[in-house]
Amino acid sequence: MQNLRTGAAYHGCRMLHHVENDMRDMADHHMNLVVHMLSHTDWDRHCRVMKEIVEISEDAGLEVWLDNWGLGGPPGDKSHFLAYHPEAHQIYSNGEPDPVRACLRQPSFRQFVHEWIDTVAWTGAKTIFWDEPHLPMREKAYSCTCPLCRKAFEEKYGRPMPEEMDEDAAAFRLDTIADYFRDICDYAASKGLTNAVCVMLSEGIGINLSSLGRIGGIDSLHNIGSDPYWGYTGVNPYEFVYNGAKKTLATAAQYGKDHNVWIQTYHTPRGMEEEIVQATEAAYDAGARTIIAWGYFGSISNDYGAKNPYLVRAKTNQAFARIWDFERDRILAENREKYRK
Repeated sequence: MQNLRTGAAYHGCRMLHHVENDMRDMADHHMNLVVHMLSHTDWDRHCRVMKEIVEISEDAGLEVWLDNWGLGGPPGDKSHFLAYHPEAHQIYSNGEPDPVRACLRQPSFRQFVHEWIDTVAWTGAKTIFWDEPHLPMREKAYSCTCPLCRKAFEEKYGRPMPEEMDEDAAAFRLDTIADYFRDICDYAASKGLTNAVCVMLSEGIGINLSSLGRIGGIDSLHNIGSDPYWGYTGVNPYEFVYNGAKKTLATAAQYGKDHNVWIQTYHTPRGMEEEIVQATEAAYDAGARTIIAWGYFGSISNDYGAKNPYLVRAKTNQAFARIWDFERDRILAENREKYRK
């Protein structure tokens, strides 16, 4: 049964007695994995507490992944790093700085992330979860075109960076993400850490499953996933998640990596909580065996939490219980077939 991993992203609470109750609640309801955020604020203000949270989680029987939540800007928090290194802001092709995102090529930012990785290793967590790597767009303007990026582009292509996106600029953006990922994954692996990434399912503003070749072959990247969030928009959740999970698994297999698939348990409208069960079973039926909810208790600690987080929690627990039963029945059927001959 250890081939099946189910869990949730956990946000917000740094009060250890509450965390301990929540980790035991997760373990009591068919979860064996938790994704904790380790933001810049956590690093600055809760570092010792985060180490204890890792220990509490493991004591409850949960595998711990730490998320690089907002270190260089969204997804996640705005980057505090830029208050210390204003030269590291991303710059759009129209000359405007991005107020909250750091350039992935900046040596100061790379060093900052290395130091963060050292902290992850110190907490005792075993896996880093690199959350949706991407570079932003603003209408016709794209990022990053800071002086460092402009110099690198000109050295590679023999011409100035264009003001509007073209084929070379698009390729260069993906190269930027891939070069960053190779650096940080290699460094994390040198510390004995496992690297997992979640990328966008479809075409977007950065690496996605279709463009994963830029990072998929990195030896020190061990686990590739995506988040087929159906958005409670009237689409068939089973069909959407099944197809997304199939694509994720095929991509992970292409590069010889493990996988992760995410289930949307945030922004859940009232009356649509049952879709969580359908989506979770779809991921399992597609072959996913690392299935994680974003987030715990319907993301109750966030403004984007479910409208009825208590019912979302119940449906998430029910969904995980069902696939654990499916997995148990599958293993028993294999054993019966093998040993009853």
